[in-house]
Amino acid sequence: MILVPGPHVLNGMMDFSVARINLGVSRVAYAGLVILAISSGLLLGLGLLGVSLPVGEPGRAVPLWLDVIAAGVAVVAFSIFFSMPWRMWGWPVAVGMLAHALRWWTLAVGGGAATGAFVACLVVGLTLAPVAHRRHMPYAAIGFASVVSMMPGVFLFRMASGLLQLANNAHTTLDLLGATITDGMTAVTIILAMGFGIIVPKIAIDRLTDSATRLKS
Repeated sequence: MILVPGPHVLNGMMDFSVARINLGVSRVAYAGLVILAISSGLLLGLGLLGVSLPVGEPGRAVPLWLDVIAAGVAVVAFSIFFSMPWRMWGWPVAVGMLAHALRWWTLAVGGGAATGAFVACLVVGLTLAPVAHRRHMPYAAIGFASVVSMMPGVFLFRMASGLLQLANNAHTTLDLLGATITDGMTAVTIILAMGFGIIVPKIAIDRLTDSATRLKS
């Protein structure tokens, strides 16, 4: 999970939102190459053992307390991976655990994976954007660390596995084709939902802050 280039995807989307097109394209393209390398290595390793990654398999339900604890551990892991000073861990860990709890609740009441990711990331953006401004902390570091474990790597890997099975299977089944497309579309919608959820509050709060500063001056 650590290898999935979630920060590059989110940073690229943030670049697009402020019209840094060249930088955004470069980051998203780099993230795509990393995902391709991970998928290739994973599928090759499984193939050597005669195992295939199942496509379209439903996830296993976990209790809320376990999901929240796992989220906190994941945020700490990403904070270490990003070389974030330990004094900054408190906000992303607390908000990340809250975000995962909201995502779990959204899924429990019948919301989709993209809806759950959007709700969680929106709360993170609304909470951490003003915190980053007031405490002079990098928003990309504390915000992305809180949500990057929600990146849909498993759906991307399942889609890659489905494409490989489609390429090697002379008799393509509609079930396999449908499951492959579903996994790919789910991954794309989750990524877009996360981007909107975490970026829009940052842009709105920055504009409000700039307007307030100009009025004071």
